[in-house]
Amino acid sequence: MTTTAVRTAARGSAGSLPGAWTLGLLRGGLEIRQFFRQREQVVFTFSFPVVFLFLFASIFHDDVRGSGVSASQLYVPAMMASGIMSTSFQSLGISIAVERDEKVLRRLRGTPMPPAAYFLGKIWLVLFTGVLETAILLFVGTAFYDVRLPTDAGRWFDFAWIFVLGLTACALLGIAISSVPKSAKSASSVVVLPFLVLQFISGVYISIGTIPGWMLDIGALFPLKWLCQGLRGVFLPDSARVLEQAGSWEFGRIALVLAAWCVGGLALCLLTFRWKNRREG
Repeated sequence: MTTTAVRTAARGSAGSLPGAWTLGLLRGGLEIRQFFRQREQVVFTFSFPVVFLFLFASIFHDDVRGSGVSASQLYVPAMMASGIMSTSFQSLGISIAVERDEKVLRRLRGTPMPPAAYFLGKIWLVLFTGVLETAILLFVGTAFYDVRLPTDAGRWFDFAWIFVLGLTACALLGIAISSVPKSAKSASSVVVLPFLVLQFISGVYISIGTIPGWMLDIGALFPLKWLCQGLRGVFLPDSARVLEQAGSWEFGRIALVLAAWCVGGLALCLLTFRWKNRREG
């Protein structure tokens, strides 16, 4: 389905305009199909966290003293969190900036399609790729690194709200940062650099216990640190809590921080999002 097809569907068979939810679903199907047509992007998106998990888990695989887990097990939930942010923050930040520079957004804005349908389409894409990325990493973790799936419904409920809040917060930040690059050429640099830095100071690549306190304080201001901590709390035994900065999983604080970023990210989107690039005013 092309943009023209979505535009035709928007008008409806009787000339009436379907609701934003219906158009958003149609737009989401289009976004997903376009994503999978770009084979290099698909391979890179889904293989990058798996390759890094393999590398770090192979280099650091000894047991972590007093935690009841190995270093390789610590990397599984951390890479899951990184994968969630990659498919939301990084993906949207770059793709929307490119679409704006190529005037795709400007053309869509001139159609009868409600603006909300465009963002709903992006949300469906992020949700689909985020679930698939997480499932792949969870399979690798359980099959090769002895990560055990939760056996009680409470842990799965914790996983559900952590995943939804984390994905939503990162997606909204991705939409907001898409307005920062001046052109499509600079989009990757503008988006990837802060994401890379956050991975180092949020406990993705380096253990929390070896990161300087001031770096941890900076990382704690952003969703990735809490997403990592929450997923460790879901998929690691309670004995691993001693490795956290506060000595506990802090699920309540995780919920508050991620929810706050959902609200703050939405406010940033409303304040900063533009349908045209800066050269067009």
